[in-house]
Amino acid sequence: MTPHISRKRSTLAIATAVAAGALLTAGLTTGASAEPAKDATSSGSPVSLSATARAGLLQDANADKAATADKIGLGAKEKLVVRDVVKDADGTTHTRYERTYDGLPVLGGDLVVHTAKSGKVEGVTKATKATVKVASTDAKLPKSSVAESAESTAAKAKTAKADAQAPRKVIWAASGKPVLAYETVVTGVQKDGTPSRLHVITDAATGKKLYQHQAIENGTGNSQYSGKVELGTKKGGSGFELTDDSRGGHGTYDLNHAQGGNGKLVTDDDDTWGTGKPDDVQTAAVDAAYGAQLTWDYYKSVHGRSGINGDGKGATSRVHYGNNYVNAFWDDSCFCMTYGDGEGNKKPLTSIDVAAHEMTHGVTSATGNMEYSGESGGLNEATSDIFATAVEFNAKNPEDVGDYLIGEEIDINGDGSPLRHMDKPSKDGSSLDSWSADAGNADVHHSSGIANHFFYLLSEGSGAKEINGVKYDSPTADGSKVEGIGRDKAEKIWFKALTAYFTSTTDYKAAREGTLKAATDLYGADSAEVKAVGAAWTGVAVK
Repeated sequence: MTPHISRKRSTLAIATAVAAGALLTAGLTTGASAEPAKDATSSGSPVSLSATARAGLLQDANADKAATADKIGLGAKEKLVVRDVVKDADGTTHTRYERTYDGLPVLGGDLVVHTAKSGKVEGVTKATKATVKVASTDAKLPKSSVAESAESTAAKAKTAKADAQAPRKVIWAASGKPVLAYETVVTGVQKDGTPSRLHVITDAATGKKLYQHQAIENGTGNSQYSGKVELGTKKGGSGFELTDDSRGGHGTYDLNHAQGGNGKLVTDDDDTWGTGKPDDVQTAAVDAAYGAQLTWDYYKSVHGRSGINGDGKGATSRVHYGNNYVNAFWDDSCFCMTYGDGEGNKKPLTSIDVAAHEMTHGVTSATGNMEYSGESGGLNEATSDIFATAVEFNAKNPEDVGDYLIGEEIDINGDGSPLRHMDKPSKDGSSLDSWSADAGNADVHHSSGIANHFFYLLSEGSGAKEINGVKYDSPTADGSKVEGIGRDKAEKIWFKALTAYFTSTTDYKAAREGTLKAATDLYGADSAEVKAVGAAWTGVAVK
């Protein structure tokens, strides 16, 4: 099998989205006026919101959603559903909404409203520019035939034990003219043992399949990869529990090779966990818990985000999934990361960058939520790689030092090579170094190379260099020389774009626009950082 860190693609559903990611194989815009160069503590930077403050902003947005819909020119049958909010230091809020039409979810209808402190709407970033309107919401096709067709699609996608849930009517607006459609979720098991949750979108008038995506894709302890580490634990009734109350109550559970259920909370008698060897069942749990706390700390300290959803609530980690399972995945339905033990159950997929990659799928689901298909899917995957790299550098762990390599510790290839190289993605034999008109047709784990390469160029620049003992040599599509601005600034720009300007349908051209806006917000319209963003995108042929 060809390994590749992957991401779930969220269902595009509104209130009941199911999202998952796996390690291998888910309109108008706000402009910023010219101003002096700033650092990332400027007025355009996101501020850290307490759970109470965030809840208050969401409550206010929900109370005002009808007025907001009117302000931004939505039709009489369209309503907004509040999903997320971020706030800048100058009081600007970026509120993310899903949309309904005549009571039906609009898939691909998400948007972000940018509102000044004064209450004035400064702009709207929309996933679709099309007017959301259909002639009728009465479907011609019976649900039974839609479900049968979806199960057939799942069979072709090699999903075993396919079981279609009842289709639901939706408006499909993610591509082309909005149409009345059905969304059917088909559950089962993928060929490698990964759970399957295939979403099939069918035209409600003709029965034509419009789209499909796989929601779960091929995603003091002694750790296997990071040495002796400090863990957040809790005193229990008869010993200690691997529960971290300082990070939202994150818990780590042992599935004991099952492929379902919650597993058993990992406990210990003396608060010394694992041996650093894979034959000790606690060792994988140590790495998973450590990776989760590093990721939590990174998002909190660097971006002011408290937890995956920004609400201060911890997720769950599950280890020892299946037998010889060479994968890991994030699943929104359980709000959890799940890790296999690798070939021979000897190489758990629990290194720092893998844990951060999986948790970032959850962050993406709660924010930009880019569709797991085409160019937006590549951006989705790259976002997890970008922040996995950022978390690894931020951790400063001497046993697993920061680098621009993905999955170098878990040795899935069996030859010591990493899964991906951000300086020159094509080193893996499949990933794309730069954009072309065919990029949207590539596997999302390969088209992600374009954004990974952009991030490396923006951070470090082009050409040969050595960082933390690793040698890199990054080319550009046009042979130009790119000067980096440093990883700290690059990751802040990407996070700002993800949370304020990316939507479910963002492609590479829109990502360029979004990151330029983000850099302008953070550093000023004529800043060196904005120019560097443009140069780095040009370096990967995105213009």
